[in-house]
Amino acid sequence: MSYRLTVFAALFMLPCFVKASDKPVQVYILSGQSNMVGIGQVTGGGSRWGDQFIEPIVSVYSGAYDSKLDYDSLKPITTLKLESFGGVKPTPYPGGGTHVTRGFVRVKETGVYEFRPGYGGSTVNIMEVDGMEVHRKEPGGDSKFTPIKLTGGQKVPFKITYLNSQPNGLGWIARVDIPGTLSTLVRSDGKFPYLIDADGGWVSRDDVWYKGVVTAGANKWLSVGCGASANSIGPELGFGHKLGEFHDEPVLVLKASQGNRSLAWDFLPPGSKRYEEEGFVYAGYKDSPARWEIGATPEPINWYAGKQYDDCFEEAHEVLDNFDKHFPHWEGRGFEIAGFVWWQGHKDQGSPVHSARYEQNLVHLIKTLRSEFQAPKAPFTVATIGFDGFEMEGNALTVAKAQLAVSGENGNYPEFKGNVRTVETRGFWREANISPRNQGFHYNQNAETYMLVGEALGDAMIELHQQD
Repeated sequence: MSYRLTVFAALFMLPCFVKASDKPVQVYILSGQSNMVGIGQVTGGGSRWGDQFIEPIVSVYSGAYDSKLDYDSLKPITTLKLESFGGVKPTPYPGGGTHVTRGFVRVKETGVYEFRPGYGGSTVNIMEVDGMEVHRKEPGGDSKFTPIKLTGGQKVPFKITYLNSQPNGLGWIARVDIPGTLSTLVRSDGKFPYLIDADGGWVSRDDVWYKGVVTAGANKWLSVGCGASANSIGPELGFGHKLGEFHDEPVLVLKASQGNRSLAWDFLPPGSKRYEEEGFVYAGYKDSPARWEIGATPEPINWYAGKQYDDCFEEAHEVLDNFDKHFPHWEGRGFEIAGFVWWQGHKDQGSPVHSARYEQNLVHLIKTLRSEFQAPKAPFTVATIGFDGFEMEGNALTVAKAQLAVSGENGNYPEFKGNVRTVETRGFWREANISPRNQGFHYNQNAETYMLVGEALGDAMIELHQQD
């Protein structure tokens, strides 16, 4: 089927009268390995609370919650010392009436913390720490979190007032000032201010929808938490904001990605041929295993060249073939493929043969994806690998140079002029000492790297559109 659809075919005949509200949804297909999946950290990571809380006691007051009452001045009908507060099996609350839990909290390390009290129905509560409101969720509303700075080893009071009949002792606590996390970058360092609203909450765009297949499977309006977990981001966040601002039409960011995959083997595009190198035959598309000695009869394994390509893009086809089912808010509107994005390369740098083959494979990937999705002129942006910044060397440097070589302005591939653009990411490398993790193959999980890569890919995509 064609991937250029509209609600009314007649609209193509009257372009000057087409309104933005009638134009097809602009679809961007993003793919790659784990860093495209998204490992940039939003906060330092939440954990179930437990031993941070000291002497917790729940008091039960008569009647349903009443905001006009001062529960601190009232006599409870019962109290219960909570032997277990937090963890996976907190001491059950007595039930009946309005529950207020009081006690003390003490963290080990000085820092800024976010408290996330409750789970499910029990999140409807107001929590105070050291006299400051750190969480509020009214019935039918959303949680509002206010981070608080605490001194390591210092004991301060806390209070949780539950506003419904579903209280319990569950909760999570997260450090939100760790260098390189998105929370620190935005709320403390003042970077990427468009990501938060006036109340300090994360913005959710209402014109850019994110859907992940295979991995990073969030399905929602674009916001944080579209990476490998709810506490992670990938380049889709910066990219989606850029393209959301650029288009009058709504945007779908469709990400099909998987970690620890190479272009020379797992993502090898259909039509790729076998080749020989240093006494071995290397697999072509659908061959198995990845290589075998020249003259030998290969014994297949439970994988084949291009399987990840097939898995990822078959999932993408399923989404687009059933567009109205997946996106009922756009039912009948139609869509078109507006561009492709590729960020990958770490796995290929592990082999001198694969890294030397990278440029050829990338050119073939670009052409194959455009053909596969019937979008021969769709812009295509590529991000280089950026591990170790401009100190990169060896096979990694070979891969980065191959990625730069396909960029249309370089003239190596005349058919890519004005429609393929590679962005250099080595300047976005952030060292481990200013990052959440010492994990170089994931860019130390530094959210700034992921945001800058996404923004650069978005800017490059916009430039290609403007050249049309």
